[in-house]
Amino acid sequence: MNAVKIARIGLLLCLALAGSAFAHSRVYFGVGVAVNPWYAPPPPFYGPHYWYPPTYVIQPAPVVVQPPPVYVEQPQPAPVQYWHYCRSARAYYPYVRECREGWERVLPTPAQ
Repeated sequence: MNAVKIARIGLLLCLALAGSAFAHSRVYFGVGVAVNPWYAPPPPFYGPHYWYPPTYVIQPAPVVVQPPPVYVEQPQPAPVQYWHYCRSARAYYPYVRECREGWERVLPTPAQ
C-alpha cells in the first residue's frame, strides 16, 4: 500500500471515531501552553555546594588566682607560773625543799 492511502485511511478512521465521540460527549484535541504566575525559576547553579556545620567556640573557664590564706599566729599568754609557799617554814620553794602541811600555790608578785 501506498503511504498516502494509509494516511487517508487513518484520517477517516479518526473522523469516524471523533464523530461518535462528539455525539455523546465533548472531546477536544489540541496543544496548549500554560503560564504559572507564581513560578520562580531556580537560582543559577555555580557548582557543588558543601554544607559545613556551624563552628562553636568553647571558651575556657576564667582563671581565678587567689593568694593562699595568711594565718597570723596570735601571741599566746605565758602560762601562769605559780610560786609555792610553805606556811610553817614561812618561805618559798626552792629555799625550802620540804613542807609538812603541803605547798600553797601563790601568784607571783612583781618586784617593785
